[in-house]
Amino acid sequence: MGAYKWQFAPRFRRNAFSWRSDAPIRRIKEALSEIRLVARKEPVLAAEGAIALLEKLSPALMSVDSSSGALGSMVNHAIETLVPLLTQADVDAATRARWLDRLWEAIQEDEMPYIEYLADFWGELCVEPQVASAWADQFLPIVERIWSPAEPGYGHFKGTDACLSALHAAGRYDELLALVAKARYKSWHNRRWGVKALVSMGKKAEAIRYAEESRGLNTPEGQIATMCEEILLSSGLADDAYQRYAIAANRTTTNLATFRAIAKKYPHKDAADILRDLVKSEPGAEGKWFAAAKDAGLFDVAIELAGRSPTDPRTLTRAARDYASKRPPFAFAAGLAALNWMARGHGYEITGLDVHAAFGAVMQAAAGAGIDEQQIKAQVRQVIDVHSPVPNFVQKTLQSRLGP
Repeated sequence: MGAYKWQFAPRFRRNAFSWRSDAPIRRIKEALSEIRLVARKEPVLAAEGAIALLEKLSPALMSVDSSSGALGSMVNHAIETLVPLLTQADVDAATRARWLDRLWEAIQEDEMPYIEYLADFWGELCVEPQVASAWADQFLPIVERIWSPAEPGYGHFKGTDACLSALHAAGRYDELLALVAKARYKSWHNRRWGVKALVSMGKKAEAIRYAEESRGLNTPEGQIATMCEEILLSSGLADDAYQRYAIAANRTTTNLATFRAIAKKYPHKDAADILRDLVKSEPGAEGKWFAAAKDAGLFDVAIELAGRSPTDPRTLTRAARDYASKRPPFAFAAGLAALNWMARGHGYEITGLDVHAAFGAVMQAAAGAGIDEQQIKAQVRQVIDVHSPVPNFVQKTLQSRLGP
């Protein structure tokens, strides 16, 4: 019986992709799906496929523009997906050794680099502590040499993270801490392994102090907060974790996503209290938390926030439209707020269509609330009446609809 032919393999030849990242991201997703499908029935074969993909990734992606970060995130996701398949596969020691040799060679050949994150999992990939210890012994002299004060310049060794990971997996915590202490400058990238070692030793309070002492110029505050938060939560100290680290640890792409992440992690906390703390953390940007307040069902708070600082007019208009029949008073106020901020020049590339959409939502909500049409128009005129020698864009756009 011949070797299994992976469908993804020919698609990841060297320099297979041009500069655009959408095609390789799609191909990586397809490859992961294929490997996961095989893993259901043949986990060892799936592990072989995982190694093949990891070997092919960097050479195939060499010409791709990764400046947006999307491709790097996709590769990291692939690594996080494939590592468990490799660690859970039931193989003999000789096969495991061959796999590790292939993966280490792939890391060494990773020119860009794309798969350097794989080194973080080296201890896990070794599976057995004695195997991890042997790899640590192999890496240790090189790491010590490049971190030596006598070594000129700032040498880089691709096995540094693998060494720290292997020391941790081998349970050699004191050696790990001593090694990190030899680093020529204090780096969170290295010291995070010291935090892990202290946690594994049961010294959680010391681990948090160690992490806090790692702060400095260009330190990733969010990563430190995330690790400290996890330590406190694992100790049952949820209130302490919330007070000290929740906001910094859960900052994400949008304010709404940040609120949801914290609310999910701390279900015992009242949503209004979480929102209040988030608003307090960014004075002068209260309006940016409008969507979070709305999502939490705090409609009065949402309107109050939208009046305190600039709020995205389109977000306000969507809220007005979505709640025109369900909550007319809220929708009416949100629509007026949208017109208010548009009249004051806020919002990205606002057009006449945006103005008419906001006004239409106001009229729809007002009708549901039983507000007289003339009263509505008077309120709109008042809201968009920005002191200026000439009518503003919003006034001009709505002139025919508002009348004299």
